Amino acid sequence: METVQDEGGTWQPPREINIDPKQLVRLTGGVVVVVLLLIAAFSSWYTVEPEEKAVILRFGRHVATTDPGLHFKLPFGIDQAIKVPVTEVRKIEFGYGTQKAGVRTQYRDTTREDQATSLMLTGDLNIVDVTWVVQYQIADPDAFLFRMRNPEQAVQDLAETAMRSVVGDHTIDEVLRNRETIAGLMQKELQSGLNTYESGIEVLTVQLKDVTPPGPVKASFNEVNKAQQERSRLENEAMQEYNKVIPLARGEAKQRVAEAEGYELDRVNRAKGEVARFTELLAAYEESPEVTRKRMYLEAIEEVLPRVRRIIVAEEGGVLKLLPLDGPGTSGAGGAR
Repeated sequence: METVQDEGGTWQPPREINIDPKQLVRLTGGVVVVVLLLIAAFSSWYTVEPEEKAVILRFGRHVATTDPGLHFKLPFGIDQAIKVPVTEVRKIEFGYGTQKAGVRTQYRDTTREDQATSLMLTGDLNIVDVTWVVQYQIADPDAFLFRMRNPEQAVQDLAETAMRSVVGDHTIDEVLRNRETIAGLMQKELQSGLNTYESGIEVLTVQLKDVTPPGPVKASFNEVNKAQQERSRLENEAMQEYNKVIPLARGEAKQRVAEAEGYELDRVNRAKGEVARFTELLAAYEESPEVTRKRMYLEAIEEVLPRVRRIIVAEEGGVLKLLPLDGPGTSGAGGAR
């Protein structure tokens, strides 16, 4: 082997390595196969977390929706799994914004955009300032991903439209007093709109954070509210007094009516009895007047004599002496006066 001298020493050329092309092809093919097997192994399985569902696309077409767990899919990008958090509660705030949540929640300053969202026209042509929050979940991952281009923006737009529609159907007093009713109607209308567009979204709650008149007239509305509350208090007190007095009076009235009806029934029955007795007596008198007259006299004497203390018997010849009929131990002289 030839050598070349230089300043640094002796240099020797490398030996030539002869590689068989067939062996090189086989080696390369084996490496490719191993790599493909590894790719297939890692891309054939996917895991869905408990709070998720996975939408499976095969060549871009939806073929299945899988639940949490370990699942198999076709490798090499034939099947694509898109995971969607279906248990996550999402919210959109209208008219205000939370800056820092906690025990004492901090809100950012109100912007012109917030004011434009919260100011609404009521059915009686008044303006009211409404701030609210919408909470929702993804109910149908397939519809959420592919039926609407921007479902979150759609929720925001439909929520604002629904709130303005509901507020516009009620007077300002109804909006200020019946927050729960307004929120319930707004939730139904919002859900109906989302179902119409097949958004795959379920509205959980709609909460009205604050409902107030606009700033320049807020003081006047507060005075009106105080007057209405005072009126309600007086009405409640009057109703309590009414419930205390009126039932008692009604009870006494019913008692007196019942007593009068009983007295009426007694008098009528007595009158009927006397009429029947007089009719019988008249019939007997017409048959034998003398006997009936005498019997009536004797009956009257039997009824009257037990109640008197002295008896004077008189005849046509004069007045007889007093009879001591006052009772045991009473002398005739003592009874005469």
